[in-house]
Amino acid sequence: MSQLKTAHSSSEDFPPVLALQNICKNFTGVRALNNVSLNLYPGQVTALVGENGAGKSTVVKILTGIHQPSSGEILLAGEQVQFATAHHAASAGVTAIHQETVLFDDLNVAENIYIGHAPRSRFGLIDTQAMRQQAKALLDDIGADISPTAMLRDLGIANKHMVAIARALSIDARVVIMDEPTAALSHKEINELYVLVEKLKSQGKAILFISHKFDEIFSIADRFTVFRDGGFIGEGKIKGVNESELVKMMVGRPVDQIFPTRQPDLGNEILQVSKYCHPTEFDDISFTLRRGEILGFYGLVGAGRSEVMQSLFGIKRPCSGTASVDGKRLEIRSPADAIAHGIVYVPEDRGKQGAITTLPIFQNVSLPSLQQTSRRGFIRLAQEFALTRKYTERLDLRAAALDQNVAELSGGNQQKVVIAKWLATQPKVIVLDEPTKGIDVGSKAAVHEFMAELASQGLAVIMVSSEIPEMLGMSDRVIVMREGRMVTELRGDSLTPETLVRHAAGIGEE
Repeated sequence: MSQLKTAHSSSEDFPPVLALQNICKNFTGVRALNNVSLNLYPGQVTALVGENGAGKSTVVKILTGIHQPSSGEILLAGEQVQFATAHHAASAGVTAIHQETVLFDDLNVAENIYIGHAPRSRFGLIDTQAMRQQAKALLDDIGADISPTAMLRDLGIANKHMVAIARALSIDARVVIMDEPTAALSHKEINELYVLVEKLKSQGKAILFISHKFDEIFSIADRFTVFRDGGFIGEGKIKGVNESELVKMMVGRPVDQIFPTRQPDLGNEILQVSKYCHPTEFDDISFTLRRGEILGFYGLVGAGRSEVMQSLFGIKRPCSGTASVDGKRLEIRSPADAIAHGIVYVPEDRGKQGAITTLPIFQNVSLPSLQQTSRRGFIRLAQEFALTRKYTERLDLRAAALDQNVAELSGGNQQKVVIAKWLATQPKVIVLDEPTKGIDVGSKAAVHEFMAELASQGLAVIMVSSEIPEMLGMSDRVIVMREGRMVTELRGDSLTPETLVRHAAGIGEE
């Protein structure tokens, strides 16, 4: 890894546009950043790589003026600066495109793009015509066919993301931060984003790119910087490092075996689903699940996998069909019914559906298990903490304390809170919907190990995933869905990447 260097070694032929030097950031009882450094060069993409909890989000908040460093220096074009507020950072030309866009449904596209810095007339009023014209020019520039007068609520997720990009570029940006920008995009839209990044590079903008997807990092980045546990590990040119070396820097150890070795010991059938139908989402779904089994559900976006699982959990109501646990037919009218029968569901959107992020960890974990932690109608705090500690320790949750708010945790640790919450109910069947989406390679390995442990203890696991390696590495068998229907069941030698994709896309076997 000849290109690897420390943060204090000689710079490139041109100086960085923006540099962080020896930055520390302390929160109450926690040091989030410890002497980290970061260099962003004009016309180059720097990938910031690290596990969840490595300090990436804290750095982004410092660069955008949301947090102030406890110590260290921020240099903009070689001059020391201080971003006291988000407005100061934006005025200096630092802008960010976040994974979860914060837009306003009741405003139109142009208003969303220019909110807070709209063009003004000579009388100091907002110049609506100029704002719409400038918004149209920005949207055209990034290849977004969106009307500046369209209401945001009428747009799809991908178009909302393009509006967020246009808003970030509506200031004269020198530094563009892209924090998991492809999370809500299709393959076509991701390719369009790559084209946009190349255009920004040609304009001399420095780009900080944060992603957990290694294929994106190696496709788009010129340079990399690695953080681990709030500290700087190294930086270099992306051409001078391979994937395994980068992973080793991230986690402090080689990750040769991503998926745990399993020898399934399958028990009796615990879940039977027969001819499950929904008026608009899925039709004729029938399958069984055995104790100790990991059953994968694969399909393209819109195949109906999540909708089937939400129906089993009482979120959606099927119009016909039956579900049984241990041979007992169920009437699932609500999530409470599903939980009572031993079925729990870890949703894909952990932030909005899986946890109450404004509440502390212990209250999230104990919420579905209040009968275990209450006596005569009163919640016993000691029991809440004991229950939470039992399951978060099993998942190796990393947090300052159990009374820390879930919103302050990294994505991987938030996922562990959601899983711990449902394990505390002592379920028979656990459904994991995209269990490793948006989390780093180290946290993925931890989730996979724990899934294997749960199965070995006799818990029945359903895993919905769009990641083919995860399907192949974790599933005992896989059901493939397309357009709301089951199209095949694969196992053993028939379970290959090619067969998964062919059946999911409806491509005939050769």
